[in-house]
Amino acid sequence: MHQNKLKIKMASTSEIKKGLCMVIDGQLWIVVDFLHVKPGKGPAFVRTKIKNVKSKKVIDQTIPAGHSIETARVERRTFQYLYNDETGYHFMNTETYDQVSIDADMINNPQLLKEGQSVEMLLHAETEETLTIELPVSIVLKITETYDAVAGNTATNATKEATVETGAKIQVPLFVNEGDMVKINTESCAYVERVKS
Repeated sequence: MHQNKLKIKMASTSEIKKGLCMVIDGQLWIVVDFLHVKPGKGPAFVRTKIKNVKSKKVIDQTIPAGHSIETARVERRTFQYLYNDETGYHFMNTETYDQVSIDADMINNPQLLKEGQSVEMLLHAETEETLTIELPVSIVLKITETYDAVAGNTATNATKEATVETGAKIQVPLFVNEGDMVKINTESCAYVERVKS
């Protein structure tokens, strides 16, 4: 059976950062979040949250400080979102104008994508294989419709459902109205704040 040979580089825990691509048991994992911890007693370690490139599963991984980790060389390129159809989500390389089609499962919350939106595409440096599409941390979208708050949902932090211009449905505070521009966290698909247009 033909195996894709990944060129692997060794790195130390001090090089762990968001977006680093690690190789664990032959699979590629992207560092989503990390924290260097120096406890009062015992050795230092790095607490990481990593996402499997293929399955999109996110797990917590603790790595002892000074431990060697295997990394794969990845490249980040800026692409622009064009449209989606039954063949996938279509993006254009902003430098070469080459177009690629990507499956929805390679994009976190694809329902937030707006035509013309810039995204970062992570590619395996040796194979040119697309690993994942990263939206900006937050994006601003227009509310096209709001729905009545659920009866009994009148406590503090009460929310109602709203639809944004891309068709995605999100929960927003009661004071948000149709036509408002709102900032949304693309990782959690959660409302952040209302934006003055």
